[in-house]
Amino acid sequence: MVLHVVAVGRMSDLGLRAACADYADRVRRVWGLELHEVRSPAGRFPSAERTRREGERLLAALPPGVVAVALTPTGRSETSEAFARRLAEWQAQGRSVAFVLGGADGLDAQVIQRCELTLSLSPLTFPHELARLILLEQLYRAATILRGTPYHRGR
Repeated sequence: MVLHVVAVGRMSDLGLRAACADYADRVRRVWGLELHEVRSPAGRFPSAERTRREGERLLAALPPGVVAVALTPTGRSETSEAFARRLAEWQAQGRSVAFVLGGADGLDAQVIQRCELTLSLSPLTFPHELARLILLEQLYRAATILRGTPYHRGR
């Protein structure tokens, strides 16, 4: 199974970038992982127009045939264990998965409509760079849950 993280913007915070690289390396020990960064449109645009343009770029970056998962604060909440089980199901089906993260203003409706599932990392709002780190950590946590290695300390 190949996991794809399709996100708006580059990681500018050096600390977050290093942490993302660390978790990405950990995930790659278990699954294939590809990071796809799309640029936010240059220039000043109203929020809705910027989000629409970002959405077009995100959709263009989605690899064909993947299960597309939108990450939004209003998506479905799952425990880490349930998330791990979901990944195991997709792996058993031979599916690859793309997790889609929007920019500072979130995801355009066209992206959410294209996705098969909408998940929430939290009902709280995070900067998009931090959301990317949380996603990568949860992917690693899911891998450790499925392998039974002592990282996750859930119930």
